[in-house]
Amino acid sequence: MNAANEETLPPDLLRKIAQARDMQARPHARRFTNPDTFAAAFYGQSQARPDQTFMIYYGEDGKKQELRREHTYGAFYTEVRRIAWVLGTRLGLRRGERIVTAMHNHDRTIQIAFAAWHLGLTVVPLNMGEDDKRLRYVLEHSHARALVALDDYAPRMAKLSAGIAALEHRYTVFADVDGFDRAGFKRLEDELAAAKISAADLGTKPEEPRGDDEALIVYTSGTTGAPKGVVLTQYNLLADAHSITDWHDLTPGKRMMCVLPIHHVNGLIVTHVTPAFYGGSVVLNRKFSTSQFFSRIAQEQVHVVSVVPTLLQFLWEGAREGFRREKVPTLSHIICGAGPLTVDLGTRFEDAFDVPVCHGYGLSETTCYSCFLPIPSRTKPETHRGWMRDHGYPSIGIPVATNDMEIQDDAGQALPAGQKGEIVIRGHNVTTGYANNRAANENAFTHGWFRSGDEGFWMPGADGRPHFFISGRFKELIIRGGVKISPLEVDEVINTVPGLKAGMAVGFENTVFGEEVGCYAVKLPGSNVSAEDVLQHCRTKLAPHAAPKVVVFGETFPVTSTGKYQRNQLKPLFAAWKEAQFK
Repeated sequence: MNAANEETLPPDLLRKIAQARDMQARPHARRFTNPDTFAAAFYGQSQARPDQTFMIYYGEDGKKQELRREHTYGAFYTEVRRIAWVLGTRLGLRRGERIVTAMHNHDRTIQIAFAAWHLGLTVVPLNMGEDDKRLRYVLEHSHARALVALDDYAPRMAKLSAGIAALEHRYTVFADVDGFDRAGFKRLEDELAAAKISAADLGTKPEEPRGDDEALIVYTSGTTGAPKGVVLTQYNLLADAHSITDWHDLTPGKRMMCVLPIHHVNGLIVTHVTPAFYGGSVVLNRKFSTSQFFSRIAQEQVHVVSVVPTLLQFLWEGAREGFRREKVPTLSHIICGAGPLTVDLGTRFEDAFDVPVCHGYGLSETTCYSCFLPIPSRTKPETHRGWMRDHGYPSIGIPVATNDMEIQDDAGQALPAGQKGEIVIRGHNVTTGYANNRAANENAFTHGWFRSGDEGFWMPGADGRPHFFISGRFKELIIRGGVKISPLEVDEVINTVPGLKAGMAVGFENTVFGEEVGCYAVKLPGSNVSAEDVLQHCRTKLAPHAAPKVVVFGETFPVTSTGKYQRNQLKPLFAAWKEAQFK
């Protein structure tokens, strides 16, 4: 961590965090990768394959017309070195210091991140979809010395960053849009044009950050309380990239596609750090587009894409007509995680598109992914379908090589197969902790493992390996009359109601039982399904205490910028039934 600005944690807590970063059979110091810094790894790839494509970027120009830019490894690394020269020489930023980025999906965003890591700096990406209060909190709490914003966001960031003494440098970056007021910021492009850097310097090795130097702080996007800054190291990035590479059979030259926001670990680690690690390439999209998703995969010969369940739903609704599997022959499978996937949605998608879904699970605190189902090419189709469809929830899979997983009770004891408890993780991809937040660290590392806050269970596979399942967030569990109800179990039933596009169980305050079970649902176009139809369907498949008592219909679901449903934001819709007594 940035020791100059971080509180000192007590020795016992530091010991527990260190334990959570070891595996049972492999201590953290025994690395999975050599080199163990992203800076050195990307430098090596740029020297080994300078003429190979690293990135294809699809964006928009000032008239909102599509543009396509292609970067080779050599050209991309040269631009990274030029930006690193500006950050290091012109701004005087040094290893261990932090830089905040206010940007969206853009090739320049990735170049700035790689340049920061080249110098051993820490990147703090802002989610520009957050409200001003939360963004201001991140700007103050991160103790960053520099802010780099795309021109689009300069006026907003000028207002939000005013008066923050630690922010010595403020720069804007072009965003293919002209006419924006840069609000007194300096232009990074002007600095690059004046850069006095020799051709020899452009090919030099990076500064020498160490594997345990921090590289990334991702602030969580919870709906209540202040965001928590998850600190990830240079080696954390490589450890997770190593696991993703191995699990998904990614070899030099294979191409991934990014349609998720790169201010979050999924878009950044899975589809940028990972290709840079294994010598592949990435197609970066400014935004997700249902209509262009499969055509772009076909055009750019993409092998693997990472999505969230929300996007699977959008594709099922809008991309089935006219789709033929043979149009995307290079596509091996789709990675899906970062939110609850139902059996119904996974089944509908795979049956409609004949494209396997490789379900997985992880958190920002574990860099990204901690487990996956085996990719279909490494297992029998019926085995894949069984783990996706036959156990009430789709399995989130088997732990990756760089971490251990367990289901534990409140005392930190491992639970046997089939018994629900908390999903806990330890290993080389686990965070060094939350920045300047002792209470959060004490709660997360109570027993020397990272506590996910997610409820789950495990079942043994035919080969003896544990297959894990997530059954809900502890903060979202519905407690009715002292009985815990998993909303994901209710979701599975709601989403089989004919005429519904999608539905979700919501626990709402009730004076009789403390909480009751409600259903929020969106109808299919033209559907005349009624609330009583939904309630009756659920009564036939769920125990009386778990079946919804009220149905509220809506048009959309509240989601985060990364596509996670925000279940608890729906609670106010059920306030009218607080005093109701249901049979």
